[in-house]
Amino acid sequence: MKVAVIHGSTRENGNTEYLTYHAVPKEKGTHIYLRDHFIQPIIDERHDAFGFHQVSDDHEKLITQMLEHDIIVFATPIYWYGLSGPMKIFIDRWSQIMKTPHFSHFRGDLKQKQAYLIAVGGDNPRVKGLPLIQQFNYICQYYGMTFAGYVIGKASRPGEMKHDLTALNAASILLPPTI
Repeated sequence: MKVAVIHGSTRENGNTEYLTYHAVPKEKGTHIYLRDHFIQPIIDERHDAFGFHQVSDDHEKLITQMLEHDIIVFATPIYWYGLSGPMKIFIDRWSQIMKTPHFSHFRGDLKQKQAYLIAVGGDNPRVKGLPLIQQFNYICQYYGMTFAGYVIGKASRPGEMKHDLTALNAASILLPPTI
């Protein structure tokens, strides 16, 4: 099974990456760092006479890359009790991808995927991060993806993730052992 990790953090080598590497080491999957790509925010043109306009950015390339994998791990810091901005923009644009003729297979392809979420926050994240888990579950339900599990880590300052042994252990057993 091929694993893609979609990293939503804007900080290189941050706490979310640290926790994520315990689930999917760098050499075990395809790691996609949204911060390294140009993705425009969605302009909602679903109801315009001509639909969505073509956008010149990296989004379609990243969607193609993501769909080549069986398991997709979404890794995001918890920003204001939700997804990071880059992750939110990436997922918001799925509304446009569904209406793009050469991605007519998108929704059907997602139904074949297993999705996992790794999130890290500092303000009581195992409680205050639960609405994020619910939001992500709803996203998976909408697309028919299997939401196979999640881990929430607690860390605020750089390097603190190494102290959350509960989350590190949970991350190390999050994915099926065949990965």
